[in-house]
Amino acid sequence: MERKKLSPDEILYNLAEMEDWRAESDILRKRFEFKNFAEALDFINKVGAIAEKHDHHPDITFGWGYAEINLTTHDRGGITAFDFVVAKEVSAIS
Repeated sequence: MERKKLSPDEILYNLAEMEDWRAESDILRKRFEFKNFAEALDFINKVGAIAEKHDHHPDITFGWGYAEINLTTHDRGGITAFDFVVAKEVSAIS
């Protein structure tokens, strides 16, 4: 898959299929909610496995009851189709 930076229209088109994901400042973002810290940590570990599989690593913030995932393709300066591939896999485990 070619990793080219998507246009704003292409991003909006792809976001239409993505529940609760949003694009801000060339970053694809979503916040996930959990019952406690242990569930958030378990989720983060699964996200880590997805990231390693794709060799595409999101910025992750998490704590008690939440995890925030931020995806961008740094070497392309923004969101690419590859970010959406990883985001879809992350959404599938939540």
